[in-house]
Amino acid sequence: MARRPLPRILSNGSAQLARSRVLARTAADSATDVLHPLITITRGLRRLAAAGRRKWADTPKDRRGPLLFLVASVVLVVALAPYGPLLAVITVMAAAAWQGRDRAPSAPDGPDEAQTKRLQALYEALVPYFSTAEDPAPLYAHGGEWEKAFPTYGFDDTGRVTHLVVRYPAYFTDGEAESRARIEHLLTAKSGRGREYHFAWDEEGNLLTVTVLVPLPTDITAQRFVTSPGETVLGFTDPIGVQRTLPLTFGEEQRDAPPVVWRTGVRSTEPHLLVMGQPGSGTSTLLRSIALQALQYGDVLIVEGGGTGEYACLTGRDGVLAVECALAGALASLEWAAAETERRLIAVNRARQAGHPPPDDTKRPLWILLDRPSAFSHVAAADGRKDPQTLLQVPLRHGRSANVTVAVADQFDSADTLSDPVRQHTRARVVLGPATADQLKTVLGTPPHTTPVAHVPPGRGYARLGTGPVHRLQVPATPDPYDDAATDAHREAVLALLPPKTTPADAEPEQLPEEPEPKKLPEKAAAVEPA
Repeated sequence: MARRPLPRILSNGSAQLARSRVLARTAADSATDVLHPLITITRGLRRLAAAGRRKWADTPKDRRGPLLFLVASVVLVVALAPYGPLLAVITVMAAAAWQGRDRAPSAPDGPDEAQTKRLQALYEALVPYFSTAEDPAPLYAHGGEWEKAFPTYGFDDTGRVTHLVVRYPAYFTDGEAESRARIEHLLTAKSGRGREYHFAWDEEGNLLTVTVLVPLPTDITAQRFVTSPGETVLGFTDPIGVQRTLPLTFGEEQRDAPPVVWRTGVRSTEPHLLVMGQPGSGTSTLLRSIALQALQYGDVLIVEGGGTGEYACLTGRDGVLAVECALAGALASLEWAAAETERRLIAVNRARQAGHPPPDDTKRPLWILLDRPSAFSHVAAADGRKDPQTLLQVPLRHGRSANVTVAVADQFDSADTLSDPVRQHTRARVVLGPATADQLKTVLGTPPHTTPVAHVPPGRGYARLGTGPVHRLQVPATPDPYDDAATDAHREAVLALLPPKTTPADAEPEQLPEEPEPKKLPEKAAAVEPA
């Protein structure tokens, strides 16, 4: 049996809808052109009426009577004069047309003299890279026209380039990273240092789009982020980088910001994290932020190799298994973590073989946070003891199946001491602080599409999850609440997120020290409790 054809309205519905939109837009444009004089006169009458009301309101009350008599006399004279009303209407319409004209200053047709010199300088600087002697009709030549090479451009109030589209010849090796890096470095130097530029290469169309990026906000403080279990907010990035926003609180103000969300758990493809940076770049701040978020749904084990007491505020809190700052405690805690990972794996395997769901004691996430483990490596080598990083092999290799997550933070000068399991199994990477292009490529696996700057605020860097794109990152301000150098607002925000103290089994509740209120900051001497 032959198939009946679809109705015409269904087969050509999209085309008819598109034509209808074009006709409607054309009709609206035509109506605007025809009614433009009427629109101008109406706008002028409205402005004249507003000016009359302001004049009447500014006139003192004792002078309003004579003014009203004068206006009435003028109206009477005009009405009695030959052709007076007609001339009055023509005069009012002319005044309304003059007042209703578009007063917006017309945009300049092209760049001014200073902008033209800057564009010509950029053009001349690109000639050695985008031209060859064999090209019969070169796009780039000394003394050539920059208008063909730069179809689109934009400047800020200071005269520096903010947006530029560069057309380059097809024989340029835009597929090689070194060739791209040379052009990006040149454009950064010629367009103005101290800013971050985003470079978008269109290899098919032979176009390079250069955009100046807006600085990321640094006023985001630690707070409860709207996330689901298994999601951790590493920081915040540009709106064009992610397709999601989170509601944030800035005092009494609320606004949305695009986050960099790291997903962990049994189905995560990047279950472990490596953070690298310079001293003071915010690596400990990021681990502290991760710990406060992880304590909502899991347990946390912290090993600090720096010995600065950055995590003393977490000692004795609910969900915090231990905060170790010595080699002996770090070895004992990591040995327990390796044994706990093996126990969870065995329990999950037995449950699956029996056809049962995983036991409840294996579902609660376990977080192992290590800050500067390379410091323990030097001490262990000097004492002839085991390197604590060797105990991370089991949690790193099998942690995803056992709901165990490892986050390691260290500095660039100690990168050579990181063990092979840490390098191989930490597929989520973060670089904070100033870094060279080689350091970024070594840690992230690929260079970012932006130019790193020499001076950045604490917590500023780049993040890459697995094989995904590289995102700019700004870590939320999460300082040590016992640090007097931090602002009171930031310290109170962290104190408000801390879980309550844990009551020891052999101690009575009334014997415990009172927990300070979030608004009353405790002293450093009373902050650290005995382990």
